[in-house]
Amino acid sequence: MAFRDLLLHIDTYPTPTPEAVIEEAVLLAASLGDKVTGLAFEIEIAVHSNRLADYLIGLSAMAAAEESRSSQACQDVLGHFIGRARDAGVYKDAISAKANHYDVAGKVARVARTYDLCLLPLVDGPNGQLDIAQSVIFESGRPILTFRPGTAAALTQGPKEVVVAWDGSRNAARALADALPILVRAKHVRILTVLNEKPGVLSTTGAQAQRHLAAHGVNTTLDEVDAGGEAIGPAFDRYLDGTAPNLLVMGAYGHSRTQEFLLGGATQHMLARPGCPVLLSH
Repeated sequence: MAFRDLLLHIDTYPTPTPEAVIEEAVLLAASLGDKVTGLAFEIEIAVHSNRLADYLIGLSAMAAAEESRSSQACQDVLGHFIGRARDAGVYKDAISAKANHYDVAGKVARVARTYDLCLLPLVDGPNGQLDIAQSVIFESGRPILTFRPGTAAALTQGPKEVVVAWDGSRNAARALADALPILVRAKHVRILTVLNEKPGVLSTTGAQAQRHLAAHGVNTTLDEVDAGGEAIGPAFDRYLDGTAPNLLVMGAYGHSRTQEFLLGGATQHMLARPGCPVLLSH
């Protein structure tokens, strides 16, 4: 069991994904699956006709220069990806397309629908990867694996210690199933249940997840954390600081308000500051 068909999104604008991060992502893809496709967009900037703005500040010329910068960055990042992926023996394809800056997130989600897993580095800066991550999670129907640069090194050597956040919900069940190709290869899996944070989560909640993973030959330990009525994010942080896993698997929570997804507390917290790679499913 393995991820045969991975997708890696690479930023081009306003700051291209650094080469070192692309290399880390390729190594991660090589450790998790068979082949990986790189995806990057050339940004198009719509400029409404404004003679005064063109006269005063050259608005159209500025937009054209930014589009050209993004186009060159697209060629550069995909070229670097192709070289590294071929060296690692996992190259499948490289996709470039054009998109309005505000449409990139939705287009990444649509492409991701026909891949086993989408890899998304979260690089600090104004690139908007959080918007892309949210879009892929809630619109693609496929899992996403996200990481901060430098945090995936242990996972590139193969999954050793993996934590599954489990509350018995549908989203947690989806994440458990989507992560199974990783879980069956892990040396050890911890099933984490956070108590006193939401109704219906009991000390026995993790037993069925443990039973299911045992049927797949996965060695597990049941762990419980008492949130004590505080927000779930700090409870996660304390637990993860103590266990230092290679990967966290969790269901993504959110609800739609006027076609905009609002993230649940745990999802928002782990996307904003993941100390280790996180596999999310919805």
